[in-house]
Amino acid sequence: MSLNQLVFKNPIHILAFGFGSGLLPKAPGTWGTLAAIPIWYGLSFLTLPWYLFVTIFLSLIGIGICHYSAKKLGVHDHPGIVWDEFCGYFVTMIAVPATWQWALAGFILFRLFDIVKPWPIKWLDKKVDGGFGIMVDDLLAGAFALVVLQLVMVF
Repeated sequence: MSLNQLVFKNPIHILAFGFGSGLLPKAPGTWGTLAAIPIWYGLSFLTLPWYLFVTIFLSLIGIGICHYSAKKLGVHDHPGIVWDEFCGYFVTMIAVPATWQWALAGFILFRLFDIVKPWPIKWLDKKVDGGFGIMVDDLLAGAFALVVLQLVMVF
């Protein structure tokens, strides 16, 4: 059975693979983050407390989603698992105006921190296993990008 067939037969894999965006052959994390943008845009109409609640909820269930898919595939942090990119981008975009300019800035910053993995992101990525390990580095990359965006908004 091909990976595509395996993913689309299981709703948990569909979520883990970002509704199929993680199946694209080159740079699945980038495609996953791009797929998160329209979802973020919809979430941006929520009040801040609700946005935070949804982001935390999606991140917590993401631990289970990512753990399940990685275990079933037999690959820790399979590159196609991009639910963590979705949640990391949602963290990046906390309290950011819903414009294409801010969406692009958040995208670039999140991808930069997710790819470069400055300390302690790289350390966590190497040392923490399971679904939490898959999620934590992207959530922290999102937090780094969030801080930069908030600083830009203030100045």
